[in-house]
Amino acid sequence: MRDGYEGVVAPKEAAALALTDALIGDPDALTPAARDALLSHFDDGELAELALGVGLFFGLSKVLVALGLEPESMPTTILPAPGSVSAG
Repeated sequence: MRDGYEGVVAPKEAAALALTDALIGDPDALTPAARDALLSHFDDGELAELALGVGLFFGLSKVLVALGLEPESMPTTILPAPGSVSAG
């Protein structure tokens, strides 16, 4: 996590946030130590549920933004998916 939450949240939450950061940002950021932390806090089922939940929300948000279906009152931040080419 690049935003410093490690010292603010519990280790279990920090492990979940590290997985989330890797799934929506940089998959290479999930180091062996981060994987070990995940496995020390979550069983296989919980880990699958967490990863699939993050993936589902990330994918759905991309679809909603692409189709222009996000609420008008909601600020939108476009983050490129890993491997995508940004238009900037």
